[in-house]
Amino acid sequence: MALSTRYLGLTLRNPLVASPSPLSQTVDGVRRLADAGVGAVVLYSLFEEQLIREAERDAQLADAGTDSFGEALSYFPAEVSPAQNDQDQGPRRYLSLLHRAVAAVDVPVIASLNGATPGGWIRYATAMQDAGAAAIELNIYYLPGDPDITGRDVEQRHLDILAEVKNAVTIPVAVKLSPYFSSISEMALRLDAAGADGLVLFNRFLQPDINPETVTMVSSIRLSTAAEARLPRTWISLLHGRVTASLAATTGVETPDDLITYLLAGADVVMSTSALLRHGPGHATVLLDGLTDWMARKDFQTVNQIRGLLATPTGTDNTTHERGDYVTAMREANTRAYGPW
Repeated sequence: MALSTRYLGLTLRNPLVASPSPLSQTVDGVRRLADAGVGAVVLYSLFEEQLIREAERDAQLADAGTDSFGEALSYFPAEVSPAQNDQDQGPRRYLSLLHRAVAAVDVPVIASLNGATPGGWIRYATAMQDAGAAAIELNIYYLPGDPDITGRDVEQRHLDILAEVKNAVTIPVAVKLSPYFSSISEMALRLDAAGADGLVLFNRFLQPDINPETVTMVSSIRLSTAAEARLPRTWISLLHGRVTASLAATTGVETPDDLITYLLAGADVVMSTSALLRHGPGHATVLLDGLTDWMARKDFQTVNQIRGLLATPTGTDNTTHERGDYVTAMREANTRAYGPW
């Protein structure tokens, strides 16, 4: 049974990738994920705000005659605990973790940059490459709250960030997309044409909530559920065969069936965070064993044989196809509730 796959031009031992989470905040956590069998690990994200803060501090030190930025890119300090990972230490600690994690495991380690604007913070992509990252995932977390910002402006921002990072590094670059573009297919094609090596579908925006009892805003993180997988699975099915970039699925991977259905839709790799946080890194073994058992029962020998089997056929009118699926779903729902139409 061959589970190996290709993602971003990299050869992975299997299509299950550990996406950014607290599990990848230490070398031991990365090692536990690799030991559980994942094909690659994406480190937790380094945020634009952390890098801007450090750059401001470095500028102040430079004015005082201290060149700390050059030191930051070349010096990897001893590991600190997540509790010590304050925003001032974030960038330096991140490069240290990346450097040591790459040396500790035999699977690709992918760095993650989380930002919303083009700018000098992108120079850290080069530092990530120098620290041994196999690739970089751009998590462009941007909610345009200004009503004067147009949809085209939002799209161009993504393209500008991608272009700057691609110009800075030679390793593969993936873009983690939002599901809120007016035309996801067109945006995917534009990023593909601009050189994105991979597209990760989709980012989950972690908006604050409101507590009516305390009359306060509440920040909280809700782990994904299998029901949320339908949206990214639909778009992966529609994009499979239409872009040259690798397609990574993320959100709602709880059971082996969730992993399998993403592959059938056309995903090159399937990423998991929530299930590994709920059940621990060892749950990766459960997911991969389930995939192997299913392939044996269905007489599939390789992952390539199943990838995209249920993707929307190339040449199909996607709009008509999706409308047809919608009408069929509504007809079945009404039949169950009220009898045949």
